[in-house]
Amino acid sequence: MTTSIEIPVPDGTAEAYVAGPDDRSAPGVLFFMDAYGLRPQIEMMLERIAGWGYTVLAPNVFHRNGTVAELVDEREHVFDRVKGLTPDQLLADAPAYLAALRERAADGPFGTTGYCMGARLAVRTATAHPDDIAAVGGWHGGGLVTDDELSPHRGLAHARAEFAFGHADHDRGMPPEAVRTLGETLSGAGRVFINDVYPNAPHGYTMNDTPAYQEEGAERHYRVLEELLARTIR
Repeated sequence: MTTSIEIPVPDGTAEAYVAGPDDRSAPGVLFFMDAYGLRPQIEMMLERIAGWGYTVLAPNVFHRNGTVAELVDEREHVFDRVKGLTPDQLLADAPAYLAALRERAADGPFGTTGYCMGARLAVRTATAHPDDIAAVGGWHGGGLVTDDELSPHRGLAHARAEFAFGHADHDRGMPPEAVRTLGETLSGAGRVFINDVYPNAPHGYTMNDTPAYQEEGAERHYRVLEELLARTIR
């Protein structure tokens, strides 16, 4: 069962979904949603991950744009919201997200998993909080490697986590050269990692409430993520 909580953040309050035990008995996983926000599909994903024995928390990272209820059916401006969420805003909010998870999950480092733009947020959180994050999953993520000096991949030398990426095939946000650069950067940073491209999997392949859903890729991602978390934070 998923419950809703409110997290105090520097710019106000962020709602979040939480699944799994809240008595600090289970390892914690910070879940970064895709661009379409918190909704029943995200609840289902949290409950599945929690079923492996974890406490999972998914914050509304778009809290500056509205509440979950206000944004759930408002997709006209979704890409404006994605562009408007700056690295500085995420890094300002991340300590509050981690603190809220720490109140509910067992001691020890956490895992984090991110989808679409959430993959970038997961990587940035791991590089900014290396002592707190031991595992990072990134699924059909875009913009993980760019020419910008703030590109997520540029901070990987600061991380201590193990990484698993499942890239969408023919994804304009992560073309082959970007996937290659990501792997080279992870290797150069001495990280343990998986950096795979899922064949015939479109961007958004994990999301069962969109036309991009691909069962094969979605189920593969769950297998890889479950194994990653078991190795690192169980």
